[in-house]
Amino acid sequence: MPYDVVIVGGGPAGLGAAIRLKQVNPDISVCILEKGSEIGAHILSGAVVDPKALDELLPEWRSSGCPMAETPVTDNWHWVLTKTGKYAVPHWPMPPFMSNDGNYTGSLGNLCRWLAEQATELGVEIFPGFPAAEVLFDEKGAVMGVATGDMGVARDGTHKPDYQPGMELHAKYTLFAEGARGHLTKQLKAHYDLERNCQPQVYGIGIKELWDIDPAKHVPGRVLHTQGWPLSESNSWGGGFLYHQANNQVALGFVTALDYANPYVSPYEEFQRWKQHPEIRAILEGGRRVAYGARAINEGGWQSVPHLAFPGGALIGCSAGFVNVPRIKGSHTAMKSGMLAAEAIAAAISSGREHDELGEYDTAVRESWIAVELKLVKNAQPLVAKFGGALGTVLAGADMWARVLRINPVKAMKHHIDAEGTQRADLYKPIEYPKADGVISFDRLTNVSYSYTNHEEDQPCHLVLKDPDVPVNVNLRLYAGPEARFCPAGVYEFVGVAEGQPRLQINAQNCVHCKTCDIKDKTQNINWVTPEGGGGPNYPNM
Repeated sequence: MPYDVVIVGGGPAGLGAAIRLKQVNPDISVCILEKGSEIGAHILSGAVVDPKALDELLPEWRSSGCPMAETPVTDNWHWVLTKTGKYAVPHWPMPPFMSNDGNYTGSLGNLCRWLAEQATELGVEIFPGFPAAEVLFDEKGAVMGVATGDMGVARDGTHKPDYQPGMELHAKYTLFAEGARGHLTKQLKAHYDLERNCQPQVYGIGIKELWDIDPAKHVPGRVLHTQGWPLSESNSWGGGFLYHQANNQVALGFVTALDYANPYVSPYEEFQRWKQHPEIRAILEGGRRVAYGARAINEGGWQSVPHLAFPGGALIGCSAGFVNVPRIKGSHTAMKSGMLAAEAIAAAISSGREHDELGEYDTAVRESWIAVELKLVKNAQPLVAKFGGALGTVLAGADMWARVLRINPVKAMKHHIDAEGTQRADLYKPIEYPKADGVISFDRLTNVSYSYTNHEEDQPCHLVLKDPDVPVNVNLRLYAGPEARFCPAGVYEFVGVAEGQPRLQINAQNCVHCKTCDIKDKTQNINWVTPEGGGGPNYPNM
């Protein structure tokens, strides 16, 4: 199937690019491939959204039925938690750009569903349930499109009666908007050496629940962030969020930076423990959890942004990594990058070009407000990672102010790959996490059922081990099998340990596509690839 432009991924970046392409030139043919069962099915974010890019893309969005317009931010709270108490941190010492004034809180998935309606009305073709499984190259080595995965393949590789081969979609330019740690993006970075002049990308894992709470406790537009306990007990870092959204709902979650050293840390259990803090529990009591999910988040900042263009295509959104870590926002920068790529492509096609490198897109990003914003916070993540939550936050704030005032700021600090941070288990004591009470905290498998995740069971496993002996011989023996703890969906399970015959069991049907395993596995032995189309979570209102 030939198109002018193929976009891999129906998130804010991909949809922003598609809409801008049609705005600039309605005659350009545009196709979006989305691996989820529908647009928004795999979208998970807090979310507090800066509307800057949305204002540029669709200026009338507030009066056009966009669900994000329902709940403007009205109140900002920031707490440093101890085990039983809190210290409220005022916002006035923070740089002005850290303010949430003028922002909105709501479901990013629902925003994407609305954006998909706008794109469809402009003539964009959207194919949900069709994951891009392979990059196609022409004889000169340029990207010429992608191929979707085969359907109806059994676990043993044989074709079932409903087998359908994948399709090739050819394009003059292909945009990759797969989100954090996209599996095709990972291949393209290696193939074209796109990270040759940048720091390695680093990540956090964000785990989220959606709750209906007592209306008497609900304050629409209130935004709360926390840091400190419980991660302070394991010398890890990250923090919690709780956003009062529409319809008496709160979105709450916990982000754990994936460079933690102690292999006994479980990001999922840290989240459940955080909810039991007296101040958080008081908000949730009398309410009920209605949805659950998890997703990796780029945390590398400006110094981890790779070269963005290559022959025939470009990286946009979280595939490239434009998250502003201290602001905990990235949808606005993702959308803007898609818009800039669209403008570069439209100009290239109008001049008769195709399959060449869009160097002007890379330049446009580095001269845009994306770069201005991210350069102001470029040392925030590495300072906190190096000096811990308390001192690191103070140093990060000082560095951001220095950049605002242009007072000899420190040069960009370096990152280290998250997997390298994991240390041997014999250096630590196991962490005894509290048992779930089934009211405020929940076990993983029960929570996974609230992500509405499903995969066709009889299909090849999409979590591929490069060496099947490594999990037991290396990970279990030296690191106490951290994959059984870092996965927020219970996918990885060591069985037969008590009998002296341990093996790793992969429960691939539980996978919520968060990509943590692909990132945090110490030996980088796990390779996440696309499962059959439409598989994975089906997030409602997330």
